Amino acid sequence: MADTTHFVVIAEFQVKAGQVPAFLALAHNDASESLANEEGCFAFDVLTPEGSEDIVVLHEVYRDRAAFEHHTQMPHYKPFKEGSAPLLAADPSVRFFYTAVRPG
Repeated sequence: MADTTHFVVIAEFQVKAGQVPAFLALAHNDASESLANEEGCFAFDVLTPEGSEDIVVLHEVYRDRAAFEHHTQMPHYKPFKEGSAPLLAADPSVRFFYTAVRPG
């Protein structure tokens, strides 16, 4: 079986003091809706780094970039995007990756 690559999104958010619970509620809703309703979404983790109280990281794995673009058009994405914006202390850092194919 040939290895295939997946499209991975790592988004890091610095959340305003006192706003982490509200942000997490929005992020968990986006994650659960994505996993339930998007066949191209393989993983969607909401992470909080050890030792940090105001950082939230989203780790998302999609079949390909088109599946991620589809995600941004889904009905559950807009409430996350618009609802989380006023909760942030800075613009998010979003990085895109492809899983590395194993040699051989």
